[in-house]
Amino acid sequence: VQLQASGGGLVQAGDSLTLSCTASGLPFINYAMGWFRQAPGKEREFVASIIRRSGGSTLYADSVKGRFVISRDNTKKTVYLQMNSLKPEDTAVYYCAAAERLHSILEETSTINYWGQGTLVTVSS
Repeated sequence: VQLQASGGGLVQAGDSLTLSCTASGLPFINYAMGWFRQAPGKEREFVASIIRRSGGSTLYADSVKGRFVISRDNTKKTVYLQMNSLKPEDTAVYYCAAAERLHSILEETSTINYWGQGTLVTVSS
């Protein structure tokens, strides 16, 4: 099983960036997906989640609500995180995660089934 995250980079404040995470070796449609991030010196935090169905229910951290959009394409086994109006405080390594239960992403990250390798997003002021 592999979750391959990509799309990170160096951008300026106010720019947009889209992250992708492509799964292999697992029945993607059976998993809720999430994005987390970890800034230097800080703990990993929840960013966004989406249930199994493409176009399904989504949830966001307050810090990104209205700026970030999570989506998934089950035919491509890929989850996306469109990030708009980026701020320097969005700088972090972003990780995708797959879980059989949405609860794992929202409340019990120790039970998340699979993690991606992370992609670095740096937002300059």
